[in-house]
Amino acid sequence: MSTAFVRELEAWKTERLDAIVATGRTSITADAPADATRMLQIALANEISVSELAAAWVATTPEVDVKIAFARQAGDEAGHFMLVSERLGALGFDAAAFQPPVGNPLFEYMRQLPTTVERIAASLFTLESIAYGVNENFMALCAQRGDAETVRIYREYIQPDERAHQELGQRLLAKYAATAEHQALARATAARVLEIAGAARAAAAAKLGTACFPGC
Repeated sequence: MSTAFVRELEAWKTERLDAIVATGRTSITADAPADATRMLQIALANEISVSELAAAWVATTPEVDVKIAFARQAGDEAGHFMLVSERLGALGFDAAAFQPPVGNPLFEYMRQLPTTVERIAASLFTLESIAYGVNENFMALCAQRGDAETVRIYREYIQPDERAHQELGQRLLAKYAATAEHQALARATAARVLEIAGAARAAAAAKLGTACFPGC
């Protein structure tokens, strides 16, 4: 078990993740041009993309415990999709007609990851940490605007799952990133996910006028 490596990588990731999360905090202002239905549509796209990705990995990941972890993640993210869909319906948006955008560079990168260590590092370990951090900002914005129901959905259901996914990723990475080669691969993968996610969120923030929108 490479617990020392995972602790070190967790600290390294957190330091770099702070730049992404902190940018969102600066968007939590009363005049931020964030429409609730538009923000939640971003969440819909992310949730279904992660669910599809994790489900695809179930069939091509040989280790049974990791296979089950991805199956659990796929189911949880599908559940989040349904929660957000129901919330959008209550806000007057027809989620049944929603079509997620294609060509997301982050998910395109992640889909081609061939090894178990890379997949764990990319999704459970790193992507879920990004989601948890930016979701906290989104919840703060919703609370500021009086959207208590969206805050409740995230606080009671989505965020606990995201935290559990992160912790699962830590345990699995400690188990499978046991060699110097695998540890270097995990670090490089986490760095690439942070890089692509940071660039994508910056581009989206420029279009939306705020960086305070949810993750997966």
